[in-house]
Amino acid sequence: MSRQSLCEGPGSGPPVKQRELEILLQKVKPHPSPNPTLEQYQTPAVIAAEVLYFAHGKGDLAGKKVLDAGCGTGIFAIGAKLLGAAEVIAVDTDEAALGVAMANANALGVDVSLLTVDVAEFPEPCDTVIQNPPFGSQKKHADAPFLEHALAIGSAVYTFHNGETEPWVESRVASFGGVVTDRLRFAFPIPHTFDFHRKEVVEVPATLFRIERSGRTLKSGTPHPAA
Repeated sequence: MSRQSLCEGPGSGPPVKQRELEILLQKVKPHPSPNPTLEQYQTPAVIAAEVLYFAHGKGDLAGKKVLDAGCGTGIFAIGAKLLGAAEVIAVDTDEAALGVAMANANALGVDVSLLTVDVAEFPEPCDTVIQNPPFGSQKKHADAPFLEHALAIGSAVYTFHNGETEPWVESRVASFGGVVTDRLRFAFPIPHTFDFHRKEVVEVPATLFRIERSGRTLKSGTPHPAA
């Protein structure tokens, strides 16, 4: 795979196959000292690759300006760039996470802009926002500010939430002027990371919502309908 192949424009096929993308994303190193209050869990490469490939198929990555909100060590930002995004910005308040994200991007040969800023303070409009915010296990509805701001600045939003909170998310999306176009559901593995964890791995139901602002023309038909 040549570097040139990573820069194909809108309308072209994916620069890499989904399995190849997954293998590349497996090289993204996690946070060395995650903070339980921030719920800093790495999105598994297999899930990140599926979501990114789905977003590419929707026309939301190639040639687009993409924001990875609360990026952690950069798995979505790096994957978006590998799939042909024109500009990728990754923001987080954790400078240690951003340091690892920079090393990961350099190792995989992609150009990502990294900013130490609170998600809610990022002012620029984007074509696409991708985020895996805290699910709220430590602070109830910690994902709400992420959701609200993503809908304020993004034309298309891909956002993970605890699967058990789907009705709450749908209500919030409607109140923010958004429309859920698609859902992808996953069993999200949470490995034994912190002292309060009792099991080696716990699977948490997670839903990935694709959301558009009301009034935007909806794109047609890939699988995973909202209804």
